[in-house]
Amino acid sequence: MLLCVATTSCFTGVESTPRVTARDVERALSSKHEPQSSLLNLVPDSVPAWQEGKQFYVCDDQARMLMSRSASYDIDTLHLGHRMVTYAGYSTGDLLDNRPSINLRFASGRDTLLYRTGKTMQQFSPSFSIPLFIDMDLVAQAHRQLAGRELYIMSPIWYDRSSEQMLTGRHYVRVRIDSVQPGNKVLPLRVLFTALDGGEHAMVWVATDRTMRDRGIDALFVERDPRADHRDISDATWRLIINGKVAEDMTKQECRLALGSPKRITPIHDQSGLREYWYYDGGAYLFFVDGLLKRYRL
Repeated sequence: MLLCVATTSCFTGVESTPRVTARDVERALSSKHEPQSSLLNLVPDSVPAWQEGKQFYVCDDQARMLMSRSASYDIDTLHLGHRMVTYAGYSTGDLLDNRPSINLRFASGRDTLLYRTGKTMQQFSPSFSIPLFIDMDLVAQAHRQLAGRELYIMSPIWYDRSSEQMLTGRHYVRVRIDSVQPGNKVLPLRVLFTALDGGEHAMVWVATDRTMRDRGIDALFVERDPRADHRDISDATWRLIINGKVAEDMTKQECRLALGSPKRITPIHDQSGLREYWYYDGGAYLFFVDGLLKRYRL
């Protein structure tokens, strides 16, 4: 089993173990998974390599507050959210210490916007980005690498393409990636897909920041059929799993596949056998006796 914690007796005939957190569970599980090669390899270009005409999608109207004030437009009424702006070169200004500072220019309709970087040209790295701006070259790279591929989705949290409302989907099912589009200020990619078993058209938000690995492309999609690693699970139980459901007498492994790892685990060992509670958000829990599910609330 995943967890084996030493217990001590208190002269009651009942032995209990400390609570185990979600981090403990994930650490144990991750050690059993071999890393896979990444599905997505994005190569950003640094500011010195930017060519005039390079496009950016502005994902939030608050981006206007990042621009320098100008007599040609009113910052307070400027609308940039959900629009494309075009890189129009740069100019050089002086900082207080007389270092040359790069000011980036962007064309938006008839307006030319100015973004003061506070950096010299030598200080830019490929990781430089402007808040709320999504580099359309990176979106195009992601589209070329992913569109048309058939993969298995690992998350049951899908979103409606039009309303962007959360949907209850299925995980471990085969999907076809239809396109990659610019996302939002936190998750810069929208990956649109079609479920090959049911035909639903949906999307997920994908991170490109390596610190958000749980929302990265390699956490959300895999090439190998997850069913291939669980041939011991019956077809009926697997159907429950892909729909995020559980049933009495399912094993811990099967429940984890269906619902994900719990937030907290509380094992209790007494003379009747090993009992264990798994707790999830919203008051949901699973209760196991000797490794089999006996009671639950979802």
